[in-house]
Amino acid sequence: MKIAILTLGTRGDVQPYAVLGQALKQRGHQVTFSTAKNFEQLIKSYDIDFAPIDADFQELLNSDEGKKMMKGNPLAVKRNLNTWVYPLITNSLTQFYKLAKESDIILYHVKTLADSFADQFPDKMIRANVLPIVEPTSEFANPAFSGLSIPSFLNKMTYKISNLSIKILSKPIGQFRAKFDLPTKFTTPTVRNIYGISSHFLPVPQDYLTNSKFTGFWFGTSSTEFSADLKDFINAGEPPLLLTFGSMPFKSKFDLQTAIIKLTEQFDTRIIVVKGWGLDQTERLENNPKIKVIASAPYEKLFPLTKAIIHHGGIGTTAECLRAGKPFLICPILYPIGDQKFWGHYAYKKGLAVKPTPISKMTEKIFLQSTNELLTNEQLYDNAKHIQSLINNENGLEKAIDEIEKSIATI
Repeated sequence: MKIAILTLGTRGDVQPYAVLGQALKQRGHQVTFSTAKNFEQLIKSYDIDFAPIDADFQELLNSDEGKKMMKGNPLAVKRNLNTWVYPLITNSLTQFYKLAKESDIILYHVKTLADSFADQFPDKMIRANVLPIVEPTSEFANPAFSGLSIPSFLNKMTYKISNLSIKILSKPIGQFRAKFDLPTKFTTPTVRNIYGISSHFLPVPQDYLTNSKFTGFWFGTSSTEFSADLKDFINAGEPPLLLTFGSMPFKSKFDLQTAIIKLTEQFDTRIIVVKGWGLDQTERLENNPKIKVIASAPYEKLFPLTKAIIHHGGIGTTAECLRAGKPFLICPILYPIGDQKFWGHYAYKKGLAVKPTPISKMTEKIFLQSTNELLTNEQLYDNAKHIQSLINNENGLEKAIDEIEKSIATI
């Protein structure tokens, strides 16, 4: 069967779907993966056919105007809607729709706005989710608003706010639909949902629809190996602490480089720092014998060799911590709007992580105190090992493919 996978966003919005696509191809399906052109190398490394979208959202986020928009600057948002954002949306929807029409099944991330053409072939559409931010539940507020104090009786209402994107972006969506002579007025149909989330970590809400399935995390294995110098650093002593803040730009109130150096001195620990796209100031760390700065590494191979992890709170990184059986500290970058605080708070409640503090509210004192707890709280390590055993027996990827093939059989 021809299966299209549509996604947009940062690496955390792309890599889990590439893992799923690779597994579907190995099962015998013809898979075409469509996302922003800047991910071409990543997608091709999974041996999947690639249909690039001529839109680099990472470039937008890293631009001066993009950074102003991320801070919620209303003037920057308004200024860039017609000149930058709307054309990106119309162009991406056009390319996604063309691929969807040629496919038997369409797996899509909600960020693609593919809901705006789901009415044309609802039986073929499956929302493939790594975040529970669309389907309403009374059990927790929308994770996308995790930094806001929301009374529990309003939990379901928060999903209506999230689902307003189709209405808010009606102008570029309308332009796209007009281009293909689709009716201007439409209703988003109820489609099937599969979630690359482990129910051992986040239980399935009891009020979800019966066709919504938590399959377990979609884990893959990278063919990338460690560099020789990274191997030497890891093997030179006790397991190091690892720090990574993902692919989003951020600023902290305190000098992060100074704080990292203090960690090595106060707690006699070694540290691996993953620069990624977000942590670009590391010049004072790079000649410290207790610190190893790297651009990237396969997390599924690196995390098991560390003692614990400090990270931004993306669900992909969180899942890799659970897979490796390592406790963690989440310092959300997206705050108060964003799901990172949700995962940090939930992991804290389950005894798997230290209480999260957003990077925008973090002080050097809190950073050092939280890291000390992360390194010394033995209960965190016991709990992490327990959930690791549950997750590693889950076979989330295989269950996801079973659900997708069940859908194919009903078409």
